[in-house]
Amino acid sequence: MKILVVCQHYYPEQFRINDICCTLASLGYDVTVLTGLPNYPEGKIYAGYRWFKRRKEIISGVKVIRVPVIARGKNLIRRSLNYISFAINAAIKVLFLERDYDVVFVYQLSPVTMAIPALVYKKLTNTKVYLYCLDLWPESLLAGGIKPSSIIYKIFLHISKKIYNNVNSISVTSLCFIDYFSKVIGLNKADIKYLPQYAEDIYITVNRENKKTDNSDTINLLFAGNIGKMQSVETIIRAAAELRDEPNIKWHIVGDGSEREKCEKLAKSLGLLGNNVIFYGQRPISEMPEFYSKASAFLVTMKDNGFISYTLPGKIQSYMAAGKPIIGAINGEAQRIIRESNCGLCCAAEDYKSLAKLVKQFVNEKEKHYEYSQNAIDYYNKHFRKDAFISNLLEDLKRLSKERA
Repeated sequence: MKILVVCQHYYPEQFRINDICCTLASLGYDVTVLTGLPNYPEGKIYAGYRWFKRRKEIISGVKVIRVPVIARGKNLIRRSLNYISFAINAAIKVLFLERDYDVVFVYQLSPVTMAIPALVYKKLTNTKVYLYCLDLWPESLLAGGIKPSSIIYKIFLHISKKIYNNVNSISVTSLCFIDYFSKVIGLNKADIKYLPQYAEDIYITVNRENKKTDNSDTINLLFAGNIGKMQSVETIIRAAAELRDEPNIKWHIVGDGSEREKCEKLAKSLGLLGNNVIFYGQRPISEMPEFYSKASAFLVTMKDNGFISYTLPGKIQSYMAAGKPIIGAINGEAQRIIRESNCGLCCAAEDYKSLAKLVKQFVNEKEKHYEYSQNAIDYYNKHFRKDAFISNLLEDLKRLSKERA
């Protein structure tokens, strides 16, 4: 089976689509990725990809074709130009691609317009399109402050309906997405499949090294991932300030993004930077097991927002696979899973005072840490295994491929 993958982001940017494509290629499938020049999350085109370099390459058996994009920068205008430039340039590129792909697989992050090149290819070749939705549109605009009554929202509502209704199959990462697609987009619930994300194998190796008891006096709390507005890392900083007199609690933040500088300034103004709170910047995925193995618990925070509550951040699967407790200040689907699995403690999004209290509670109940860890692993193995994900994905891709034939 020859698969064309369309996603604006690909390696060396760190998204799970990298592992999905490498796995499909290792299983013998012919995989080509149509993507943009890497620039996430820093907002600048990565070194080595400027001046027409590396527009075509093969990475772990995956053929990668890159189109030029305007780097996303640090503001809304640049980010909008980044989105538009990929949709246009990739749509033009598909006009010149081979016409013999059996199926098109869209790994849909933000924005939904990254699916447009796939639909252009479908129009040209009648190839079926499978869309895996990780971010809801136009609901994502509301999280960015756009009002439902605005012309921008209405335009993207129209675009989103067109895209979602013209792909041939949709899978979603959160059960909450299904209701949204039904009520807002007008899709039949029966046509939407729930396919939660998995964690890369590199995280699973961490739980094999976990010990039943931890005699260390230091509690190391780790947040890993994008530091943007939606991740509300500020909640972590303010919770750390509430516990500034607890020298045995250390807050480790690994990642980069549009809000990193702001969060570092906040930590510095509160006298926490480099003492209670440590920022490490963006690190390659190969280094993450070292950070994960040293964590007493993982942190997950998001904004108090209706759209955000629909989503299940991919770090939840990584955290669970690593087999450590999770402490969250987050609503909706993520809170449901933390409570249902009993893998840690959770409070409402942006409630830094309650987050601080949960951390204090966690420190005082060491006897529960191992239980939380085991519950995380058990829940992951039951609901989020990679082999189950790949099997379900291939089942859908093969079905669409046969329908085209």
